[in-house]
Amino acid sequence: MELENSVTRQIDLAGASGARYRYTPIDENRFLPPAGANYVIAEVTEDGATVVYVGETDNLASQAWRADLDKAKRKYSAATVLTRLNVTRAVREAEQRDLIENYHPPLNG
Repeated sequence: MELENSVTRQIDLAGASGARYRYTPIDENRFLPPAGANYVIAEVTEDGATVVYVGETDNLASQAWRADLDKAKRKYSAATVLTRLNVTRAVREAEQRDLIENYHPPLNG
């Protein structure tokens, strides 16, 4: 039951601008929409999320995020992917910058 709650729970992340963004953990066994999305790789605990990478993709179903997750798991074994659908590239890129400015994720260089 605990695992189910952590998988289905939505997580709010704040950008440097003060904007809040709601992310949902990916269920890798379910259909992923071929839509634009932001994704965050984080270690999620009861205390919240430790963001280690922020990315964006124009096609979530292509799983381009998987290579970033594999890289993250080498250093952060509990890392998981959280996503938020955003169709417009300009919106995705602005959100990505906002989150990077707030969290300074170590894998974003």
